[in-house]
Amino acid sequence: MKWCHSCTMPLENPEFRSVAENLCKHCTDEKGNLKPRAEVQHGIAEWFKTWQPGLDDAKAMRRADMFMQAMPVWAK
Repeated sequence: MKWCHSCTMPLENPEFRSVAENLCKHCTDEKGNLKPRAEVQHGIAEWFKTWQPGLDDAKAMRRADMFMQAMPVWAK
């Protein structure tokens, strides 16, 4: 299975594909360039909040930061 190297979105789903080979449309602009880290982090935090009731913004952003550190695009 192919997945986004920025957020783990499944790339086998045409709805999530971008022009970039290993990145989804949520993590890239229309040309396939990676969006800024803060923008992607905010999107991941919002995704976490959709399935973790009661998760506040600050905690969601911290969790997104930790999650992103494990992704190939964002690993330090």
